[in-house]
Amino acid sequence: MSVLAANSHVLCSREVHHREQQPQFWSNGGGFLLLPKASGLGFLNRNRDGNRTLKMDLKVEAFWGTDTSRPTVVEMEAINDCDQLDQILSQAQERSQPVVIDWMASWCRKCIYLKPKLEKLAAEYDTKIKFYYVDVNKVPQALVKRGNISVWKDGEFKAEVIGGHKAWLVLEEVREMLQNFV
Repeated sequence: MSVLAANSHVLCSREVHHREQQPQFWSNGGGFLLLPKASGLGFLNRNRDGNRTLKMDLKVEAFWGTDTSRPTVVEMEAINDCDQLDQILSQAQERSQPVVIDWMASWCRKCIYLKPKLEKLAAEYDTKIKFYYVDVNKVPQALVKRGNISVWKDGEFKAEVIGGHKAWLVLEEVREMLQNFV
């Protein structure tokens, strides 16, 4: 049996966990494969006569990333008014730190779907770039400057990605945009 993980590590084993055995662990760098006693996936082997010979249960769990010091998700902070935006931009300017602002609407399905993906991206840039969001329906119209994902550096607007298409494409465009400011 082989298991292909999302990060392209491959764990292989020809052994199968029987109900009577203790769980077995296989290590592969940053993660491991666990075959515990309890599961719900059954295998039925038959001999040449068609009789049942052995029933085994198998459960596979993969855990990756031994670096628990870095978060996997960073919740984006809301910007609610013009004064808060000005304060965020001035603090970022003092620190020479870029700021990403997601200008979204709470009724927009694509915006709602994209927000948790941006929070995962924010974890990748945890100490380098700060991520915020503005719900354009909950703030004064004077604050609404954009309808996209924008990067601000030194207190000024620098670049933007306009959403509206598939989330993975938007994220790739955002990653490319951020490479210029990190």
